[in-house]
Amino acid sequence: MRYMLMHKLDEDQPGTFDPSPEFIERMGAFVGEAAQAGVLLAGEGLLKSSKESGRITVEKGKTTIIDGPFTETKELIAGFALLEVRSKDEAMEWAKRFVDLFIADGVDVEVDVRRVNEGPAEA
Repeated sequence: MRYMLMHKLDEDQPGTFDPSPEFIERMGAFVGEAAQAGVLLAGEGLLKSSKESGRITVEKGKTTIIDGPFTETKELIAGFALLEVRSKDEAMEWAKRFVDLFIADGVDVEVDVRRVNEGPAEA
């Protein structure tokens, strides 16, 4: 089963995280371990909300296109990882290890762990 880890921006962050060299090293090790374990399908950090960002909403049949940057940071995703694991518990263990990367730098972090719908039987 697949799970997506979504790293949300902290409200105190100015739209991006400025990682230390040690953080980059720890993240590289985490990605390497997840890849070697065969659970990492994809993972990327997202650039901060800018004029290159956009949002489309549909409300009561009306489509609205909004150009970035977006000011409401608590609604933004800073990055994601897509994992192929055997269970929710395994996904949560990887998520805890991911969160530990930020804790070591004293950065507050919130990560949503969501199962990916893999077919009609799971809807």
